[in-house]
Amino acid sequence: MTAAGEHDADGPLVVDVAVIGAGPAGLSAALNLVRARRTVLLVDANRPRNAATLRSHGFLTRDGISPLELRKLGREEVEAYPEATVVQSVVDRVARDGDGWAVHGTHRGAEFHARARAVVVATGLREEFPALPSLRAFYGTSVHSCVECDGYEHGGASLAFLCETADVVDRALLVASWTDDLVVYTNGTATLDERGRARLAAAGVLVDERPVADLEGDRTGLTGVRLADGDVRAHTGAFVRPLWHADLDWIDAPLDRDADGLVRVDRLGRTGVPGLYAVGDVTPPGPEQLVVAAGHGASTAAAVHRDLVGGLEDLRDAVQ
Repeated sequence: MTAAGEHDADGPLVVDVAVIGAGPAGLSAALNLVRARRTVLLVDANRPRNAATLRSHGFLTRDGISPLELRKLGREEVEAYPEATVVQSVVDRVARDGDGWAVHGTHRGAEFHARARAVVVATGLREEFPALPSLRAFYGTSVHSCVECDGYEHGGASLAFLCETADVVDRALLVASWTDDLVVYTNGTATLDERGRARLAAAGVLVDERPVADLEGDRTGLTGVRLADGDVRAHTGAFVRPLWHADLDWIDAPLDRDADGLVRVDRLGRTGVPGLYAVGDVTPPGPEQLVVAAGHGASTAAAVHRDLVGGLEDLRDAVQ
């Protein structure tokens, strides 16, 4: 093991593990790794996908906490360990460096270099929303993307579901389990076949396939959906189906990615590239509840520690 904050002769910080990303998955991985007495570099760009969300739910003992507060508490817990080094930076390159990994990043013009025996990628996803001018104004308060996280607060309300993708039926039926008053808006984009229409009709879900102009509301929140033809339908809440993008071009390694660009891993976060792990939203099936991501982070941390104990050469043989 390397002492925390140790630098080699050329200057880079040398650690056992670099964890890239400080959401619940990355923080949980970092916390469990320092508790295994591994020296850890935790790098956070401080650009969380859920920054606009006021409350996060379903995290045992922390139900209703602000996501930003949850991240702050987790970061403070990690920083309390002498084995941890926490850096706010954007990582722009991770590449093989001998039997380890070179990590390079920048923050406000300043650069940093580190070397790690293993790297855990926990950078999450970038969301792309339907092109509605006012959507961002209501996102995190009246409009949400995760019904498991925020459905309870809108239970029984008049809800809109904005979806332009092929999985519209399954996702709409999920939202409908929280309310009997749901209208699906396809914005003239998502295609419904007769079977899909029948499934939604049987569940009492209405479908409006007209183009959507925008959302309407005031300081109290969302009040409705305005169609391109000028018609306005009243709603007090909405769920939206974003497109998710995994921006991983900064990793110089042959990652195995699925059709959605997510990193394929085994059940413990191993990518198939020895010494490189991925956890959280950047892995299939994509976005997940915070408590689930944290659990995956802990599992991956255990795998990283075991692999380092056994030697990454052993892991390379096992993968091959």
